[in-house]
Amino acid sequence: MCGIVGVTGNKDAVNILLNGLKKLEYRGYDSAGIYVNDQNGKDYLIKRKGNISHLINAVGPDVKGSTGIGHTRWATNGKVSVENAHPQFSQDNRFYLVHNGVIENYKELKNKYLKGVKFTSQTDTEVVVQLVDKFATTENLSTKQAFFKTLNLLNGSSYSFLLMDREHPDTLFVAKNKSPLLVGVGNDKTGNVVCSDSLAMLNITHDFIALKDGEVVTVKPHSIEIQNLAGDRVERKPFHVDMDASATDKGPYPYYMLKEINEQPNIMRKLSQEYLDVDGKPTVDPKIISAMKKADRLYIVGAGTSYHAGLIGKALFEKLVHIPTEVHISSEFAYSDALLSQRPFFIFLSQSGETADSRVVLNNINKDYDSLTITNVENSTLSREATYTMLLNAGPEISVASTKAYTAQIALEAILAKALGEAVGQTTAQNFDVKRELSLAANGMQAVIDDKDRIDQISKKYFVHANRAFYIGRGEDYYVSLENALKLKEISYIQAEGFASGELKHGTIALIEKGTPVFALITQKKTAALTRSNLEETESRGSKGLTVVRKALAQPGDDFIIPDMSELLTPLVSVIPAQLLAYYTTLNKGYNVDRPRNLAKSVTVE
Repeated sequence: MCGIVGVTGNKDAVNILLNGLKKLEYRGYDSAGIYVNDQNGKDYLIKRKGNISHLINAVGPDVKGSTGIGHTRWATNGKVSVENAHPQFSQDNRFYLVHNGVIENYKELKNKYLKGVKFTSQTDTEVVVQLVDKFATTENLSTKQAFFKTLNLLNGSSYSFLLMDREHPDTLFVAKNKSPLLVGVGNDKTGNVVCSDSLAMLNITHDFIALKDGEVVTVKPHSIEIQNLAGDRVERKPFHVDMDASATDKGPYPYYMLKEINEQPNIMRKLSQEYLDVDGKPTVDPKIISAMKKADRLYIVGAGTSYHAGLIGKALFEKLVHIPTEVHISSEFAYSDALLSQRPFFIFLSQSGETADSRVVLNNINKDYDSLTITNVENSTLSREATYTMLLNAGPEISVASTKAYTAQIALEAILAKALGEAVGQTTAQNFDVKRELSLAANGMQAVIDDKDRIDQISKKYFVHANRAFYIGRGEDYYVSLENALKLKEISYIQAEGFASGELKHGTIALIEKGTPVFALITQKKTAALTRSNLEETESRGSKGLTVVRKALAQPGDDFIIPDMSELLTPLVSVIPAQLLAYYTTLNKGYNVDRPRNLAKSVTVE
């Protein structure tokens, strides 16, 4: 959600900013802009609505600079317009600011300090840059002093700020609270950079300093100074991102989503190599297992797709470890005043590691309870602030619709449940060959992916012109149905819902019309006949039934047959047909597969 880039000390600043913004397109945005200064008295502000290509086309050959800032905006305060796009600027055109986050008390600050100031936008961001200007000019404060004074008025708001002053054109003033921001450490040739995601600047540096809440940084071409809001100096070593910049490219694929679907079989094998020894025994950090053994209940917290992965995790932990497990939507759990058990242990699932709702929960429990973050992004906020971290190692996931992060989360939950179950002496865990099951899952995934042309035909025949679609199942199949429906609705804009199939007759079946697609998952032996019966009930009312069935439960006429494997891990394979179905339906409807309207990849504000 929104993206920030900045650079100082590089004559190619314009291209660095534009390329960085291109790398951040996946985060979701509706407008983009840059401000650059050439250090010789010339500066340029360019902003455009819509795709970054519009901004690139507007940047002529005369636009040059060695220091600059850039931003992709996802509208919160104010409509989508050039005026509301960032960078925002002060009324005297001295200060320029880009901002991720939400300033909760901006109206009060505007009324108290900025009467008579001419505003050109509807944004909370402009209030901040006008405050900096007012304090600098009317109180004769330095830029840093004015910046500090402004920050101390923001009352715990979420922000990542990147500020420039025309009177100090080689300097970036940086501040962060609740919203992620990194400072990239360059060299004499590249200069230093700032970004909200390291992916934006991997072509400049692989060494980054992660900022903590309440820190302010002064970045110059050859120096980086970190301070807290009290003005005290802070020393912190950079971390190294061991990733090739080409990992963010689509390669031969037309869309990131298709690339990421295709990567899933290899990710299953990679997780086996990372977290299992040659004999299939988990190699999970003993400290994590020791902390989890003390718990009387597990609490899995996530949002969207990660929440759905948590539901599968609940089944894994309860069946392999025999420990009660609850799964909570982070935005609800953050404010629920839930009654916890005596010895809870928290597991946070997040692809980005920056999910704002989950971070609120983590902040609430951090002082009293141990926690584990399972994420795809090393050194992300949830990773740094939890007690323990396990990485998905799935590679960057760029498409807004999550695919490989979902299956990687489930696979890692299975490995963790296996390790914990063995540690507490549960025979179900001891008998669960997770290495074999992940290998079977990888092969099953590949078989479905290889059949993608048939899924494309099903999409064209039954889904492209549908007004709604349903996914049904029981138990783990119901949990996967929720994820399947989310995939279809978020990118194709078809009203899709996942239901426990037994609930259809309690109201939902009233929505069935002639031709309505109903996609049934049948992988659990004890509920297979029941789900088939429920599907027949919809077909008798005119629906078009489709099935994903485990081989041992298959019948003539089933649409997708997945290999026999442990019922606990069939979700790894049964989700693939729906991922591809969502992809092809969106493609066939002519929509952007990777960047659906109104959605952002990384949700960094509540």
